[in-house]
Amino acid sequence: MGRKSRYDDVSVESTSDGSWIVKRFIILALLSPCLAQLPNTTFANATATTASGTSALAAATAIMDVSVEDLWDLLVGPVSLAATTTTVEATPVPSSELIPPPPLYYPSFPSGYENPAMTKNSSWSFPADFWWGVASAAYQVEGAVKDEGRGPSIWDVLTHRGGAVDYTIANDTGDIGDNHYYLYKQDIARIAALGTQVYSFSISWSRIMPFGRDLINEQALAHYDDVINTCIQYNVTPAVTLYHWDLPVYLMNLYGGWLSESIVDDFVEYARVVFSRYGNQVGYWFTLNEPIVFCSEYPYPDGFFKKTSIPAHQQPYLCGQSALLAHAKAYHLGKSLNLTGPISFKTNGGYKIPLTDSSADALAVQRAWDFNEGWFANPVFINGDYPSTLKAYTSTFLRNFTSEEQSLLKGSADLFAHDAYTSQFFFAPDAGIDACITNSSHPHYPSCANTSYTGPTGWNIGYAADPGSPWLHIATDWVPAFLRYIHDTWKPSSIAITEFGFSVPFEQMKTLSADIQSDLPRRVYYRAYMEGVLTAIAEGVPVVGTLAWSIVDNLEWSEGFGVRFGLQYVNFSDPARPRRYKASFFEYASIFKEYAATGHAANGTMR
Repeated sequence: MGRKSRYDDVSVESTSDGSWIVKRFIILALLSPCLAQLPNTTFANATATTASGTSALAAATAIMDVSVEDLWDLLVGPVSLAATTTTVEATPVPSSELIPPPPLYYPSFPSGYENPAMTKNSSWSFPADFWWGVASAAYQVEGAVKDEGRGPSIWDVLTHRGGAVDYTIANDTGDIGDNHYYLYKQDIARIAALGTQVYSFSISWSRIMPFGRDLINEQALAHYDDVINTCIQYNVTPAVTLYHWDLPVYLMNLYGGWLSESIVDDFVEYARVVFSRYGNQVGYWFTLNEPIVFCSEYPYPDGFFKKTSIPAHQQPYLCGQSALLAHAKAYHLGKSLNLTGPISFKTNGGYKIPLTDSSADALAVQRAWDFNEGWFANPVFINGDYPSTLKAYTSTFLRNFTSEEQSLLKGSADLFAHDAYTSQFFFAPDAGIDACITNSSHPHYPSCANTSYTGPTGWNIGYAADPGSPWLHIATDWVPAFLRYIHDTWKPSSIAITEFGFSVPFEQMKTLSADIQSDLPRRVYYRAYMEGVLTAIAEGVPVVGTLAWSIVDNLEWSEGFGVRFGLQYVNFSDPARPRRYKASFFEYASIFKEYAATGHAANGTMR
């Protein structure tokens, strides 16, 4: 049984004239996800237009002067506050923190040990313009969720409302997180101290536009001004993602968020505000982070957002259609504004290995590509439309792209940006692919491709990550093949690995900082992964950069703080949220020094 709704007492409030009762009731009718006393309003009803052309919700908002605070009060509730609520100036990183760990595999005696000779691979070298960096996302690291005019996002609701389900492990929220919103100067100084060239972060849409549209928050724009300028001050190139899953909740309840193509114009207008403000100060632009993932979150559980009558199986693909159109239009907007930094979006997935050499498993592998990377990569990099197997499924409920939209989509990325953590085996379902395709209740429908991390010999594809990341193994042997596949299939001019990383098993249970910092599995992962990238480059694959996930331990979405991916340890029990480098950060940095092209600076910009 779910918790008591915080809206159940709406009828007991009173004012001298009763106006707030009316205001509260109408807002709830339009915005709340569930009220027993209200009819189930669909998104179509919620966005019905008035005679003047304005939506019913927009008109009601204007009449009743709904504030950002109203949204927090009605849809989220109280949030936690950090001990530090003003921007902290950076201080020099102590030299004691910059001492690298002992080499991999060697004993860490103070003196007297002997290292076996390690031969450097003379065929490997990073191109002179290769760049490397670290990444984060606004909701996962910023905290300060209500500060300086930010409006609530869907993740504020998901982590606070509860109801029938608790969306995060241990009810963790992003209310404070790493408090990066106030500690960004020190965070940027710390990554610069290790020679990091690029910092990739996302901008919070609901900070810039608290309702997702119309109202623009100057305080938020000024904040990101300073984040970008701080990066440049430390010779770190800023790379910006416009959307990393934190949809303004107002838009979610207004028209279903990404379920409606109404979001396209709202997103493009948001992009216009950000592009116009920061322009060519940003080295790389990414419109959307992993639409494959955030679209697959649909349908959300009941009790969080306004209900919709759209069938559950259609929702991910309606989201995907809107996301593709929003990306393409934002891309062309950026080009029209003469942004010099490349613009792309980030796909995600891993290399797909047939479990056997059977034709059925080969077909399953192809369908897996089509329903994952191909879903978004084919329209942008091949022909402006979905792969044939995916289209055969979606054509029964999804409208076709117009010829104009196909032209808009095709070529709307300046590089193939891919978040690539791992790989896995694929094979045909037991009853066969044809039987699956004709059975919508089949557990593997509609892709009809089964998966496993255990290979045909009975051994895992590689060392398993934390149980909170059951999808992740050290499968770095497959990195060269994966990069070749991207190059051969979608033929991009360049490829960037825009997220990769590893969660060390049970790291969150360790209590000694020194133990946490000696993160051997993650260290091995980064070394082997980058050697895979070097192999691909030596074979002619145009890999131009990598971004490691993540700059610090952070809120890993529904897994909360129980899973750690950070290159830096964060002590979440300390109000100051102190950071410490992990050995993996040194390993990641050192491989670039080891294989840097002649004349390539250890630290530099992409511009």
